[in-house]
Amino acid sequence: MNKSELVDTVATKTSIIKKPTDEVIIAFLSVVTVITEALANGDKVTLVGFGSFERRVACRRRHRSNREGRNPKTNEPMIIPATRVPAFFPGKQCREKVAP
Repeated sequence: MNKSELVDTVATKTSIIKKPTDEVIIAFLSVVTVITEALANGDKVTLVGFGSFERRVACRRRHRSNREGRNPKTNEPMIIPATRVPAFFPGKQCREKVAP
């Protein structure tokens, strides 16, 4: 689903015209930026009923070490740098709706 499809769906479900709905979606994207910044600072963000986002430091699945990969164009070996992957843990309502 792209942004215009999201605007259409939200506008239909809320009975609001598309222009204000588009503004709400833009505001929501600002919230996403705030959540991303909080995760970068090591904070946990919890949205009751939806879920929580966090960046676990000591979890092996969320921390990826340096590893060797291959450049798909040249097939030459290269080192892929270490990274931390944020985690999303769905809340009860979200989990029940997605996987009944």
